[in-house]
Amino acid sequence: MKCPYCQFHDSKVIDSRAKNNNREIRRRRECLKCGKRFTTREQVENSLLLVVKSNGRREPFDRTKLKQGVIIACAKRPVTSDAIEQIVARTEGQLRENGKDEIEAHKIGNLVMTHIKAVDEVAYVRFASVYRKFRNKIEFIKELNALD
Repeated sequence: MKCPYCQFHDSKVIDSRAKNNNREIRRRRECLKCGKRFTTREQVENSLLLVVKSNGRREPFDRTKLKQGVIIACAKRPVTSDAIEQIVARTEGQLRENGKDEIEAHKIGNLVMTHIKAVDEVAYVRFASVYRKFRNKIEFIKELNALD
């Protein structure tokens, strides 16, 4: 692994930890030339998962896009970055465990809503309002009443 500080080509692993249900390994490394430490992450490359949009168009699953949606829903809420990462990891894990190469976008949205609801109800309503395309306050009120 190349050092990000001095560009030396070799380093030693100081510590390794599994993350995201053992789907990722976080490694602390030390450069053998300059002695500075840095972190690397290693993930299994998954097969291509296609998302089928409501209009029938297909696009590759984008974990970053999913995470960004969750971050926006959780903005200014007491939801930690670890909790957000867990929501994304659980959702992606369930999608991949499904064993299918294609998944409908609405199924992804429903999975995300289930995980967000368990963490923060306000973030859940925010996500649901965008995902379900609420058009007026009556739809918000129905969703809020369903939380009770």
